[in-house]
Amino acid sequence: MPTIKLTTEGFKKDVFDYTTKQEWDFQGELPAIVDFYADWCGPCKMVAPILEELSDQFAGKINIYKVDTEAEQELSAVFGIKSIPSILFIPKEGQPMMQPGALPKEQLIQVIEQELLKAQEAK
Repeated sequence: MPTIKLTTEGFKKDVFDYTTKQEWDFQGELPAIVDFYADWCGPCKMVAPILEELSDQFAGKINIYKVDTEAEQELSAVFGIKSIPSILFIPKEGQPMMQPGALPKEQLIQVIEQELLKAQEAK
């Protein structure tokens, strides 16, 4: 399953509507990763194929979204994106975790398995 490109409106519908809620309230059915990127960003281009692989590897277990910070400036501002890539890890329940920088594949897998899926399996 390929990564899913998100607009601000799609984010509000599928992830979290920050215009109507003050407290974090994740809308998704599966844990998620949101990659805040830009087309001109070298490190973003290195992370993109890794996220595509992980999207296939963890299909049906997590959703991986991409947000173009150039096109979705409002959404980037809401999350205070100052450097890209910035990756938002969203467990099904609990608070999301933002990680700036290009993470290696092994570290991404570790966060997915320990933070996103383990919390899901503990239920």
